[in-house]
Amino acid sequence: MSPELISILVLAVVFVIATTRSINMGALAFAAAFAVGTLVADLDTDGIFAGFPGDLFVVLVGVTYLFAIARSNGTTDWLVHASIRLVRGRVALIPWVMFALTGALTAIGAVSPAAVAIVAPVALSFAARYGISPLLMGAMVVHGAQAGGFSPISIYGSIVNGIVEREKLPGNEVTLFLASLLANLVIASVVFVVCGGVRLWREGEQDAGKGRGAAIDVRLPPRVRDQPRRSGTGTTTEPDTQTSPTTTATVTRETTPTPTLLLTPPRIATLVSLVALVVAVLVLDLDAGLTAITLAVVLSAVWPDDSRKAVGEIAWPTVLLICGVLTYVGVLDEMGTITWAGEGVSGIGVPLLAAVLLCYIGALVSAFASSVGIMGALIPLAVPFLAQGEIGAVGMVAALAVSATVVDVSPFSTNGALVLAAAPDVDRERFFRQLMVYGGIVVAAVPAVVWLVLVVPGWG
Repeated sequence: MSPELISILVLAVVFVIATTRSINMGALAFAAAFAVGTLVADLDTDGIFAGFPGDLFVVLVGVTYLFAIARSNGTTDWLVHASIRLVRGRVALIPWVMFALTGALTAIGAVSPAAVAIVAPVALSFAARYGISPLLMGAMVVHGAQAGGFSPISIYGSIVNGIVEREKLPGNEVTLFLASLLANLVIASVVFVVCGGVRLWREGEQDAGKGRGAAIDVRLPPRVRDQPRRSGTGTTTEPDTQTSPTTTATVTRETTPTPTLLLTPPRIATLVSLVALVVAVLVLDLDAGLTAITLAVVLSAVWPDDSRKAVGEIAWPTVLLICGVLTYVGVLDEMGTITWAGEGVSGIGVPLLAAVLLCYIGALVSAFASSVGIMGALIPLAVPFLAQGEIGAVGMVAALAVSATVVDVSPFSTNGALVLAAAPDVDRERFFRQLMVYGGIVVAAVPAVVWLVLVVPGWG
């Protein structure tokens, strides 16, 4: 049995054990990286740790640390209420606002993980506060980032168009951008319908038709909701102890007004820090993780009481999981497993079959690794059969680009990991399984669809 095949089988075993025994998959993956790297690939310690995602570790810790402080001092509460006022209480619009926001950020030049790191914590705070499915909100953020990710001035678009030019392949920047935009828009629409978006829209319409604000507007923060409150008639209403924290009470604005959240000095400083994070990442091109940690440390030094619990709220199990799995994927890369799989597919004599298999390899590997890295490896591998003229280069490049990026909803990818880490007040193991199942569905379905739409007709 070849070393490459052994490494793939070990990865499958890690998945099975983690699923059936409830062991952190990251810890298993570290052990597997050590065993396979040492016994099969003959790698030394440096070779094994070459795949450790130090940059992602810092991003996960830094961003979750900063937004844990924001949650602790009430800044996210203020943001949620301010944003709800802007959309006039239409909760169903919130996921689409987040989709558009991340799409705009990546379209104008933000790296996709940076845009998700900025938007996801706020978006998932909305989801937790207003009973929106975290899977719906997380998927909308990630697909929004990928929808704008291939504009001609974006990072992904510039990289892919540069690879196409270097390989002397026919290219079309507009087709690449529109292919990603439309694919992610369609997927987001399906997720919106399946994950309860229509229900949210109907509830909002019903409330508006009855002359009252959407139920979403009157849902109080837990610390306020648990206190006795006065109705508009002057009577005191005791809290409903039978209502779960995620329940939205259907009452009118007149009887239970939404509390006003004031801008205290810690909240103002936190808002300034969030703006500084956006400027640092998008304008100054600074690292999102290091910037977030620095800002969090400054806030902690000035207001230690508000931020004392923040370190404990960093998503350490998620950090272990993601870093362990990506370290093992790095071992696969070091020992040539990924290249071995790609070259085996590109050697198939049927161009259309090779094309769909390359799309699937791009999707599967990208679910665990760098999307840009996979595109940089797969596009050159497609050159030999593209040169035969039976496959349109423009359509094939677009299909590879879409296949390798829509799967970033996987909890093992950078974007999916950020969404998982940013979700407050959720059963994190359950949410992880939801993201993993959804990512699996995307991996299984999207490459075939984009191959059918973009490659089979022979575009370009």
